[in-house]
Order: sequence, then structure tokens, then C-alpha cells
Amino acid sequence: MGHPLVRRYGRTTLIGIPTAWLLVFFLLPFLIILKLSVSQMEEVTFKDLVTFQDGLLTVAVNLGNYLAIFRDDLYVLTYLTSLKYAAATTLWCLAIGYPFAYFMARARPRAQPALLMLVMLPFWTSFLLRVYAWKGLLMEGGWVARVLVAAGLDGPLAWLGLIAAPGQFMNTPFSLVLGMVYTYLPFMVLPLYGTLAKLDLRLLEAASDLGATPWVAFWRVTVPLSKAGIIAGAMLVFIPCIGEFVIPELLGGPSTLMIGRVLWDEFFSNNDWPMAASVAALVILLVIVPLALFNKYQAEAREVRR
Repeated sequence: MGHPLVRRYGRTTLIGIPTAWLLVFFLLPFLIILKLSVSQMEEVTFKDLVTFQDGLLTVAVNLGNYLAIFRDDLYVLTYLTSLKYAAATTLWCLAIGYPFAYFMARARPRAQPALLMLVMLPFWTSFLLRVYAWKGLLMEGGWVARVLVAAGLDGPLAWLGLIAAPGQFMNTPFSLVLGMVYTYLPFMVLPLYGTLAKLDLRLLEAASDLGATPWVAFWRVTVPLSKAGIIAGAMLVFIPCIGEFVIPELLGGPSTLMIGRVLWDEFFSNNDWPMAASVAALVILLVIVPLALFNKYQAEAREVRR
């Protein structure tokens, strides 16, 4: 038992610190973005949303930017393109990361720190340098491009429309997804490893005793029990991929326009901050609303199981 003050205020402190963190670093910036998105921009300043003059209270909310976004096919197409590449990256990270995380969790305890180090090793190098290095590897004459051509994979990739022509890998959907999978794969592996390492192996032994084959035991026992790691990894990959800017700019080329590039253009090229804030607010809502609905569904499912 601790000090009475610790017992009294400990719970409040534990809940208050993350709540304050979310309020300061998420809710407050989001409200600022939301305010900018409905403001009217004058020459160098924003017009006040609420004014009170001569006894008259005036609220001036500009929704024109949101209407323009939904009316312009370019913005809609850009949102859909961002969702498509974020989903493709998440699925590829899951397909590659799950076996690797499973192997790490089943490896000898002495080998697990070394395997974890291999996963974390890319973070020791600058993110920008790692992405830029792929330009040299995938451009004509790069050793990755030569390996793909020697393996005869450029033809099927061109047939699928993932590259422009056989032998041309740069500035294509293939190079974009490859760079994003390479960058975000550790964010999928680490939560999966954390979940699989804590899996009770006696459950697999019980499934085997009941006649389940290794594949059936994996599919009916391991995968459901690792669902929390799958969801956590998918969120860690999918959410930042939607707003990614650097990788599409360096590896995607002009044909793969994503929402991060649109935000950059609106902020720094067009200097249209209200429109940029509107685009950013919709991106945030695009991510938050499905997550909130999913968490609500999960909470209701847990209540039913109880």
C-alpha cells in the first residue's frame, strides 16, 4: 500500500497525463486546422469567424472549400488513390511481416535479440537516405532492376500495369509500393512479434491432441489469438501511408498523385491555407471515423462475449 495521496491521485494522474497529451498534441492542432478550413483568408491574415459590432453578432463560416473538394474530381481521385496505395502497402506488410514475426517468436531465445536488431537496424539510417537509395537500386542499371529483369519479372509486372514498360521500374506504382512496404514493414513486424511471443503454446498442443493438423491449428488458434497484433500493425502502417509525401515524391513520380502532394501544393505552391486545411481535415476524418466505428464494434463484441 502506498501513501494515501498516491492512492488518491495516482489513478487521476495516470489517466490525466495521456489525456492532456491527446488534448495538446492532437485535439488542439485539429481544432486549429478545422478553424482555418472554414475561415476566409484576406491578404495576409484570416477573417474572424465570430464578430460582434453594434450589437450584431455575426458568424462567418466558409464551407466553400469543402464543397469544392467534393465537386472536383481531382481531389476525390487523390483521396481514393491514397486509400488504394495505403491498403496495398498494409496488405503486403502483413503478408511479409506475419511470417517473419512468427519466425522471430518461435526462434531460440538467444537468437531473438539479434532478429529484433535486424528489424530495427534500418532506423539507424536517415529515412530520406533510405528512400533515396531505392532510386539508385531501381533505376536502369541498378542491381535490383537487373535482378528483376534477369528473373523475368519485368514482363509480368508490365502486363499487370505496375510498371510502364519492361525494364522501367522507377516512377511507377511498383516502385512506390515497394518503397512504402520497405519503410513501414517494421511497424507491422514489431506489434505482431509482441503478440505472438506471448501466445500460450499449450493451446497449440491441445489443438494437436484433438486432431488438428499444424495448418488447422495455426488458422484456428494462432491467427485469432494474434488479431490484436494484426490490428495494431495495420493501423501503424495504414494511417501514415495515407498522408505519405516523401516516398510518392521520390519513387512514385508525377503519375501517382497522393493526398500528401496535394497538401504540399496547396500550402506552399498555391499558398491557399483554407483549402489546404480543408484537405487535411478530411484526411484526419477519413482515418478517425472508421477507427472510431471499429473500436465501438470491438467494445460491443467484448460486451456480448461477457
